[in-house]
Amino acid sequence: MYKISSKALATIILLAWVCFAAGAYAQAPAGNDFAKIKQSGILKVAIYNDFAPFSANSKGIDVDIAQALAKKLGLTVSFLPFPAGEELSDDLRNMVWKGHYLGYGPADLLMHVPVDPNLINQNDKVSIFAPYHRETVRLVRDTRKVPEFDNLDSMTGKAIGVEKISIGAMLLMGAEDGKFRDNIKIFPDATAALEKLKAGELDGVVANRSEIESVVGKDANFQMSEVAFPRLPSKGWVIGMAVKKDDQELVKLLQDATATLVSSGEMAQIFAKHGVTVVTP
Repeated sequence: MYKISSKALATIILLAWVCFAAGAYAQAPAGNDFAKIKQSGILKVAIYNDFAPFSANSKGIDVDIAQALAKKLGLTVSFLPFPAGEELSDDLRNMVWKGHYLGYGPADLLMHVPVDPNLINQNDKVSIFAPYHRETVRLVRDTRKVPEFDNLDSMTGKAIGVEKISIGAMLLMGAEDGKFRDNIKIFPDATAALEKLKAGELDGVVANRSEIESVVGKDANFQMSEVAFPRLPSKGWVIGMAVKKDDQELVKLLQDATATLVSSGEMAQIFAKHGVTVVTP
């Protein structure tokens, strides 16, 4: 995983768990209302770079969802791809309510934002809403090399791939006092790790369920399992979207359009197109 800044999302998720347990656009002023968007006929949508299966090379689940939402609003889409910042708050500032100091953004809408109470409280200039998917971390293994899986101990001594600076990497590195650290193989992204798994060069991979499904598919040689990490909520985290706080008309329209996509089955079809099963929050 990445984009949403893996480091930032990891911090958000762990903080939530701790609290529970104890081209380029000229920079525009915040506050574009829907009347201006409707007049232009264009919905500017920010999407993360290199974030398969959600947004990579102008394709992916978030790309298709944004296009479907814009169509329901009678608009066309103009995408603003961008690299994740160090913190989620950076992304919200640069791509939603202010714009980057280099003059890129803001967009009218940012896709793939965790619907997290802590994040919402820390960013009072944006509205985070319309949850459309629940993401979880899973382990996928080559059943020819690891026929049985009871818990993480079943992977002792096995080569496990993870994406650098990801939740999966962070959790696995710290699991059982670093027991698996010497067997972890680091890759630039989850897709690269999963391709090595398919090529027989790894025994397993820890990644987001959506990433695993999109690459491995229904190949019977690979089985996905839930892993209980003490610092990660078992139900994962919920993904939604964000707009400027004062764009409440746009919030209402996008909420209604998202609900329609879900109820009509179109949301599930979009995920299925990319080999992923949607998990409705």
